[in-house]
Amino acid sequence: MSLKKVVHPGNVAKPAGVWSPAIVVTQPCRLVFLSGFTARNEKGAVVHVGDIRGQTRLVCENLKATVEAAGGSLADLVSVTVFVTDIEEFDAIHEIRRQYFPNEPPASTMVEVTRLVHKDMLIEINAVAALP
Repeated sequence: MSLKKVVHPGNVAKPAGVWSPAIVVTQPCRLVFLSGFTARNEKGAVVHVGDIRGQTRLVCENLKATVEAAGGSLADLVSVTVFVTDIEEFDAIHEIRRQYFPNEPPASTMVEVTRLVHKDMLIEINAVAALP
């Protein structure tokens, strides 16, 4: 049985990207809070400079590796917060996110920020997962 249920009220606009309006955690579980991940490779270097798709893909891979190390999967993510330096990249970001969250994506907030912790970073995502 799934630990989560997507809530989509009929009188609320359908998401324009890859997210669910609300997620209800339906069973007792362990919560895992994932820090903000950026496009740093395993050596700590910022990669895919100037490439929002490449950075988004690496961020999703880092989220995946971390939630798996905690005993879960990307399907267990119930919420993400996305920080971007250019909100105009919304479609490109969601093109990549769709590959990682094909069904019942997490609740999500995306905001544009002036800058992230490194001048070459374009995106940062943190998350919450509910694990059995």
